Amino acid sequence: MVLVDKLDELGKPAWIALAVLGFIAWWPVGLAVLAFSIGSGRMGCWHRQNGGRWENHMGRWQSKMERMQEKMDRMRSKMDGARGAGSNWWGTPPSSGNRAFDDYRTETLQRLEEEQREFKEFLERLRFAKDRAEFDQFMNERSNRPRDEGPPQPQPQA
Repeated sequence: MVLVDKLDELGKPAWIALAVLGFIAWWPVGLAVLAFSIGSGRMGCWHRQNGGRWENHMGRWQSKMERMQEKMDRMRSKMDGARGAGSNWWGTPPSSGNRAFDDYRTETLQRLEEEQREFKEFLERLRFAKDRAEFDQFMNERSNRPRDEGPPQPQPQA
């Protein structure tokens, strides 16, 4: 198709102009041009990958967003950790001028961070145990129901 190749060389403005002229001349022509240009990917802001499969591109987009979210979470945790302990930007607390107190404060903060980590681990184990108990209960109920019943029949709606 010589016309399509020429319009592709000119880019999106040419396709837009052709669609507008098609609408002016006769609206089904403009609609056909618009449908063709969108359907072929000429008017989209996405680039088709691997034979026009949108899923691959969206998967790549999703992975980029996840990586960016992880980076933002890491930066937020670094900043919260630095600000939360009264620290400077690099995470070290400012000196009070009393070395004994600074050592005591450092040890206390380390102990509190360790207790916080242990408590988070405890909560995680507790949640896992609860999930396990609920799953075991479900499996027991499922195994105890009579086998001769078929799949549940849909109830007629009133």
